[in-house]
Amino acid sequence: MAQLDVQIAGLSLRNPVMPAAGPPGWNGDAMGACAEGGAGAIVSKTVSVLPAQAPTPNMAQIPGGFLNTELWSELPVEQFIAQEYPVARKTGLPLIISLGYTAGDITDLAPRVRPFADALELSTHYIGDDPSPMVQAIQAAKAAVDVPVFVKLSPFRDMRAAAQAAAEAGADGIVAVNSFGPCLGVDVETGRMLMGSRDGYGWLSGPALKPLALRCVFDVARSTSIPIIGVGGISNGVDAIEFLMVGASAVGVCTAAILRGPQVFGKIVAEMNAWLDSHGYASIAEIRGLALRHLDERAFRTSHVPPDLDVETCTGCGRCEVSCVYDAIHVVSKKAVLSRERCAGCGLCVTRCPVRALTLL
Repeated sequence: MAQLDVQIAGLSLRNPVMPAAGPPGWNGDAMGACAEGGAGAIVSKTVSVLPAQAPTPNMAQIPGGFLNTELWSELPVEQFIAQEYPVARKTGLPLIISLGYTAGDITDLAPRVRPFADALELSTHYIGDDPSPMVQAIQAAKAAVDVPVFVKLSPFRDMRAAAQAAAEAGADGIVAVNSFGPCLGVDVETGRMLMGSRDGYGWLSGPALKPLALRCVFDVARSTSIPIIGVGGISNGVDAIEFLMVGASAVGVCTAAILRGPQVFGKIVAEMNAWLDSHGYASIAEIRGLALRHLDERAFRTSHVPPDLDVETCTGCGRCEVSCVYDAIHVVSKKAVLSRERCAGCGLCVTRCPVRALTLL
């Protein structure tokens, strides 16, 4: 069994998987269920000085992803302090309390939640490309509390500049990323918008967000040395491994926990462990940042380099043949045959092969 415990900004986690701020941590019992489901830390739903008044409907599953027009918590912060945070503390896991949004809000809220918090997470969902509100919020939190302060970045800004500004302001870690939007979904049977917001807009999460989230974590990791919690489209252990490879120290899961329940945290942890064991890694420390290290070794090329084909491994499924627009690969007698002269080196067949009979160097 691989070593899965991690240290992040002084916090000790039994594993690197936690809920992302949102419905999975909407109250104390829900946070307790995340702990029972196998999470390595708890992140509460964002609170602000006043409860949110979210439109309804505000969540919808869509092909390949998820839309929401959720806001911060509809529960008052006073209820969290009196009831919900004490229940979450009973889990014995590190509790990261999410707060929003302005420096004034943080100045008010941070001292009030500090007795329950092992760390704070500051939401920047509604902050634009100007980093100054984020910087001011970080500074307000650092002045008010003596626990680590993480800041959550949205994916539509210059991630490197934002990460550098956050680090310079004193942030102890970065959470990347929040949901992306605005986006739109329509119920084709009724012609109505899926979301109940004024314009029908929602914010995208789930698997569709993962490539964007990975890029954002990758950019943050190349611009700052403070820890990163990767969030966005993580549904299984391999997804989590990818985030660690691009520089994250831990991961947050929201949409998958909504759709599959809090047991998903333990399932992702088990899948990570199985993957590490099967690939000969003794700990997650060995894979963290692996993609960044390979980037330094990777030569940019424009010449057409065909993939290598292991005919013995090939099962003749035909996926490569169907999707090769260059007509460079065919299945003959239940085995793929590659025409290196016709191959454009696009790499699509490599990503489609279910048994990895095709590889690119």
